[in-house]
Amino acid sequence: MSVRRIDPHAERARRNRLHPRHHEFARPAWRWTSSEGVTRVNPHALGAIGPNGIRRIDRSGASVEASPVSASQASAEPARRQIVIDQPAGHIVVVPELPEGRLGDHDKDLFGLARQLADGRDLAVTAITFLSGVTGFEDAGADRVVDLAATVAEGYDPQARLSALLAVEGALAPQHWVFADALPDGGDLGRRFGARLAARGAADARPATRVWQLNDGRTLSRAGDRQDILRDVARVLLALPECAEPVSETRHEARRIDLAATGEASLTAADPATPAGVIDRGRVAVDPQEIPLAQAPFILSAGRGVSDWEGYHHAARVLGASEGASRVAVDDGYMVRTRQVGATGTFVTASCYVAVGISGAVQHLQGIAKCQRVIAINNDPSCDMVKRADLALIADGDAVLAAVCERLGQPRDGDGESWQTEESQHAAA
Repeated sequence: MSVRRIDPHAERARRNRLHPRHHEFARPAWRWTSSEGVTRVNPHALGAIGPNGIRRIDRSGASVEASPVSASQASAEPARRQIVIDQPAGHIVVVPELPEGRLGDHDKDLFGLARQLADGRDLAVTAITFLSGVTGFEDAGADRVVDLAATVAEGYDPQARLSALLAVEGALAPQHWVFADALPDGGDLGRRFGARLAARGAADARPATRVWQLNDGRTLSRAGDRQDILRDVARVLLALPECAEPVSETRHEARRIDLAATGEASLTAADPATPAGVIDRGRVAVDPQEIPLAQAPFILSAGRGVSDWEGYHHAARVLGASEGASRVAVDDGYMVRTRQVGATGTFVTASCYVAVGISGAVQHLQGIAKCQRVIAINNDPSCDMVKRADLALIADGDAVLAAVCERLGQPRDGDGESWQTEESQHAAA
């Protein structure tokens, strides 16, 4: 006799739409009403697999509503359809931003927009990268990848990148170019590229900027307070974040191609119209506390579990992190309101978010939903922040921060002896 067992944590997450893991446990909608008032039915969601392993179709939807969603099934990533294009009819080139050497959320949106342009036309979505060793193009939706890291040096050199892109234009003759409309990288490079194509006499070279949607074969661009601009799809598109849904149902080949080996274009040849004299002087040091919290790449956030606030501020200075806080820490007066993270404060998109002594209220978890990596330091192994974190340290936050500063060679005065005493007590226990 089989006993149906229910995971109470999964059930609470499924019933609470505000829970950060609600989408993992929510059952797929099998019937809904469209905006036109027409009832739609998802045929893939109808039915269930019986004890003999055969899928039975039940158009009433009763089996869908009755079947529980186990945590193992919900956490497993669904299988993606493999897409291979051997002989593409053309190319749609995407130039991703690649913050910190990996695909960001904006980059994935760009590939989603390119897939809307390519699907149904036998076109290959080709990614251009100026960094070597970047992964994830297969799941992002790239059919081809052109690695220009060997021809363009690292650092700020827009003219060299522009010359390489013009060589790619001569080799592949793409139907569309997709850039991120973000300064100073994709927005500047895309506008330079469109201006150079116009100078060469290319048709429809004027870029479509601030693109946020593709609708019926035309693009919609944000125009501030004015009405959105509707125009035909240009050759050069500069798209905003969330311009399209990222690719989630298909997996692509991401085949590496070497344009220099084909002999169609010389990627090392300099553009005759390229002016010389651009010198990269390196990055300018910026105080992390002056960076807006919504744009900070590295945030060290504190909650009620922090008692040594001087040690916390010292750790933030040593690590070069922007300071954040939970609502409780702000209400207690330890941090200013502008540093509050969460749905009632600031939504952050940091590459690394370290939560020290934060239990993880729903509003706080909503505010860090788009952070790439979350590290939790907490004494409570069952708190929601530990469950959300990619890496969790079950320890006292003050002691961990003091140990990190000491390991980096910048201990706060008087911290070294107290940390070593606590470490010896912990080892003895």
